[in-house]
Amino acid sequence: MRVMVHVGIGYDVHRLVVGRKLFLGGVDIPHAKGLEGHSDADVLLHAICDAIFGALGEGDLGHFFPNTDPRWLNAPSKVFLQEAARQVAFHDGKIINVDSTLIAQQPKILPHVPVMKQRIAAALGIHPSTVGIKATTNEHLGFIGREEGIAAMAVVGVDLPH
Repeated sequence: MRVMVHVGIGYDVHRLVVGRKLFLGGVDIPHAKGLEGHSDADVLLHAICDAIFGALGEGDLGHFFPNTDPRWLNAPSKVFLQEAARQVAFHDGKIINVDSTLIAQQPKILPHVPVMKQRIAAALGIHPSTVGIKATTNEHLGFIGREEGIAAMAVVGVDLPH
């Protein structure tokens, strides 16, 4: 059986609002605002899920977990990531690596990266060394620079049999 690496990309963005907790990479980060969304709105986990689904040639996060379904109201995005990993296993695949970038003016992300890597790796059943998380600001430009939202991008490599 030949194995071929399939690559998927993911992107997500959510508005920052008062009255919500901020979850990024599965970590509750102290901040004055949180991300608005149907689930916990963890943009990093959502982008990684979309990248995995893309590598599999499947639909996006909304296909698997529609925001019209009350089951997913305030759901932890870890559930979505675990399902993405289950879909990889269903296709007899193996996640090779995750590379991601958080784009946020505030809060500072770097202190939280080690725990994020651990939580993402645990949810996906992979080693933390295969999870890359970078962070950047938007240099005070646009909605991210004005601290109105946070975005994330991810690329995932998945070995699939052919």
